[in-house]
Amino acid sequence: MFDQLLAPAVQWASVPRLARIREQPHHVQAQVLHQLLTRAQATEWGRRYGFKERLSAAEFGRRVPASTYEQLYPEIEKVLRGQPDVLWPGRPQWFAKSSGTTNDRSKYIPVSREALQDCHYRAGRDMLALATKFYPQERLLTGKTLSLGGTHASNPFRPQEPASRTGDVSAVIMQQLPWWAEQMRTPPLALALLEEWEEKIERIAAHVLTQDVRTLAGVPTWMVVLLRRVVALAGVPDITHVWPHLRLFLHGAVAFGPYRELFRQLIPDARMRYLEIYSASEGYFALQDQPDSEDLLLLLDHGIYYEFLPADQWASPDPRPIPLAEVELNRPYAVVITTNAGLWRYIVGDTVRFTSRHPYRVRITGRTKHFLNAFGEEVVIENAEAAVAAASRATGAAVRDFTAAPVWFVAENSSRGGHEWAIEFATATATPDLDKFGAVLDATLCELNSDYAAKRHRSLALAPPRLHAVPAGTFEAWLASQGKLGGQHKVPRLLNSRDVLEAVLRTAAKYQSSRA
Repeated sequence: MFDQLLAPAVQWASVPRLARIREQPHHVQAQVLHQLLTRAQATEWGRRYGFKERLSAAEFGRRVPASTYEQLYPEIEKVLRGQPDVLWPGRPQWFAKSSGTTNDRSKYIPVSREALQDCHYRAGRDMLALATKFYPQERLLTGKTLSLGGTHASNPFRPQEPASRTGDVSAVIMQQLPWWAEQMRTPPLALALLEEWEEKIERIAAHVLTQDVRTLAGVPTWMVVLLRRVVALAGVPDITHVWPHLRLFLHGAVAFGPYRELFRQLIPDARMRYLEIYSASEGYFALQDQPDSEDLLLLLDHGIYYEFLPADQWASPDPRPIPLAEVELNRPYAVVITTNAGLWRYIVGDTVRFTSRHPYRVRITGRTKHFLNAFGEEVVIENAEAAVAAASRATGAAVRDFTAAPVWFVAENSSRGGHEWAIEFATATATPDLDKFGAVLDATLCELNSDYAAKRHRSLALAPPRLHAVPAGTFEAWLASQGKLGGQHKVPRLLNSRDVLEAVLRTAAKYQSSRA
């Protein structure tokens, strides 16, 4: 009965809002910007830039600088230390702890009550509404949603205030879920927010063995680890023997293409469906609003005002983002956001390309700092993940994780560079033919990226990719060595520095020597 009442309720609220986003995008965004400026006009930031003057979008863009985390950090630190009315009214108590920056190992993103209610939770309800609308016959709300959370701890900047906390955004969201949403999920908070990752996986796997799990939600990388442990504890061939009504995986944080075959092996049920979400510590930005398309609808009515930074501006000391109305299809942009948690013209670091302007839909292409361009090849994460997926299909492989970096000279006295890859294949499959895998990877990159193809022409400037198959568990061990095991942490997949690749290969060598 609960699911029969809840599904129509969330659809009643969400479906008209999503229709409005699709049909009136610029009007909706103008309203959001006006609301943000009005709400923050008495803050330090609002007084500094004259928010009381009812700024137009153009004037807002001229007055307020576009900022990276490092540039905005002096103001964020004031908020962390408890100073009120700095970037947003009041004193946010919660801070989402995200991956490191140039000035620290972690970023601390303020999470206001408005950001929780009007962004994260509203978008979550919208995704729930779409899922129940797409697949009504599966009765998803009758069972449980299994979600993996991170951890949270006291705010190190306010040790005297127990109520002020920092942690993975998933932990922040779970800790404050409304009662009805908490009723729908598993495992209980006491297990979901455990700090020690190995213990968490073991205890959650034991708990969910007896649950009626119908939906999974989380990062594919870590969901694989949990599903494998559940299968092992149950002593069955695959997860369908444990959860016969499992039908949906809401996934995000990393591209799903390289994981598709692995999940097909773990969940060999043709009725299983996959929907992507685009959320981050800074907000919930987009979701898959069409079951048969991987394009993501940009959420324009969720407390975030969007601008976009063209690729030729990414390294500019004075970046000039453009408004939504000026974006072009299939060009790379960095996402710039103004939010109801006080991030003003904040350069997130994620990159997207627009696949549609009516309505505005995007695909995630990577990070402004995560790409390969040591030799002018300009390979972005979207290219790499599509190539890995194609190579996996061609060889019947299932890839667990990978990272790649430049090889500056492929041989002594050589003028050619190259790319070196560390790839971890799923333990459920044998290591594929690496020569064939590398050939398909290379050919797909040439097909997708003309700059790469030009450098690879006759191998004059760029040698064929060099591949290493690393033992199962290598990437988890590397993340553990960095203090980043579990939660929202993930492996940087493309970097122009060799630091991560060489550390991963050292970890792999230790694994191999220990097994010898």
